[in-house]
Amino acid sequence: MEDVANPAIPRITPSDDCSAAGWLARGYALLDVRSPSEYARGHMPGALNMPLFDDEERAAVGTCYKQKGRQKAILMGLDFIGPRMSKMVSSAKKFESPLLLYCWRGGMRSASVAWLLHFAGMDVTVINGGYKAYRKRVHDYFVQCTLNLLILGGRTGTGKTVLLRMLGDRGESVIDLEEIACHKGSAFGWIGESKQPSSEMFENLLFEQMSKLVQHHPYAWIENESRSVGSNFIPLPLWERMKQSLLVNISRDDAYRLQHLLRCYDQKDADALVISFEKITKRLGLESAAKAISLVKEGKLELAAKIALDYYDKCYDYNLENNASPEIVNMDFHKFSDDEVARALIEFRKLRYGQRD
Repeated sequence: MEDVANPAIPRITPSDDCSAAGWLARGYALLDVRSPSEYARGHMPGALNMPLFDDEERAAVGTCYKQKGRQKAILMGLDFIGPRMSKMVSSAKKFESPLLLYCWRGGMRSASVAWLLHFAGMDVTVINGGYKAYRKRVHDYFVQCTLNLLILGGRTGTGKTVLLRMLGDRGESVIDLEEIACHKGSAFGWIGESKQPSSEMFENLLFEQMSKLVQHHPYAWIENESRSVGSNFIPLPLWERMKQSLLVNISRDDAYRLQHLLRCYDQKDADALVISFEKITKRLGLESAAKAISLVKEGKLELAAKIALDYYDKCYDYNLENNASPEIVNMDFHKFSDDEVARALIEFRKLRYGQRD
C-alpha cells in the first residue's frame, strides 16, 4: 500500500552510520509493527514486536487489497485493529522513552500505529524506508567494509573461541561468529547451544557487532571458519575479504587440545555426541564412526575425542594447504597457557597495526 505520512510525526531516514544499536543508544524504544512471522524471520536487534496485524490478518488484508482495492483493505484493517487499539496504546505507554517505529518499508502499518500513539500523546518517530532500508544498509555495509581482518586459525581444540573472547575482554576488536550463530562450527557445534538465528537475523546481528567495532579500531580478529557456521552463512563479501586476509595459524600441544575438547563436551552430552558422529560417518568411515560411537556410549570420551581430532586434523591440514591467504603466520604455542597465548597475539597485532586507540 502507498505511504501515508503524517507531517506531525517526525521521520528518521537511515544514513550510512545508522544501526539499531545506535538508535537504542540515543534513548529510543525500537518497535517493529510487522506481523509475528516477519519479525521472527529477521528484525532490527533490540527491537520489540508490537504487530499491527497478526499473520492471518496481514494475509487477509493483502488479499483484499489486490482483489478489491485500497479502500476495502483499509476498512478490513480497521475492523481487525479497532477492538484492540486501547490495548496497543496501553502496551506502548509502558515505555518511558521516545518510540521509534518501523514496518517493512515505512508505509501504512508504521504510519497507522504512529498516528494512534501520537494521538494518545506519545513521542513517536517513524523510520523512513522501514526494515527494507535497514536491510539494504546491512548488505551495503558488508560490501563497503574496510576493517583489516586478522584471521585466527588452528586445528580443532586449540582454543580459538576461548582466545577470541579473552582478546575481546582485553580491549581487542573481535568478531565472534560462533557466538552470533549459536554454533561452534563443526558437526558437533550445535551441542549445548540455543537455537540458531535465521540467516537474515545472523546477518543483522553480525552487522551490528561489526559496525560498533569500526568506530574504534581499523582491525578485527575473527576465527578461521568455513562459510557456513551451522545453518548460517557468512555474507559473501565478508567471506571473500576473509579469504584475502592475513591468517594467524596457531598450534598447541595435543594434550591441551584433547583436554579442551573434553571441557567443551562431557558425558551428559553423550546422546548428542552420538548424533554428531553419525553425521560424519561417511567422511569418518564406517569403522571409525562405529568405534567412536561405541566409546561414547561406554563413557570413554577421551578415546572418542582422539578419533574426532584425527579426522578434523586431516580436514584442517588439507584446507590450510589450499588456503588462498596472501600471508600465513605460523605461531607455535606448545606448553603456553591461554593467558600467555592471548598476550602474544596482542603483541603481534600491535606490531601490525600499532597501539589501539
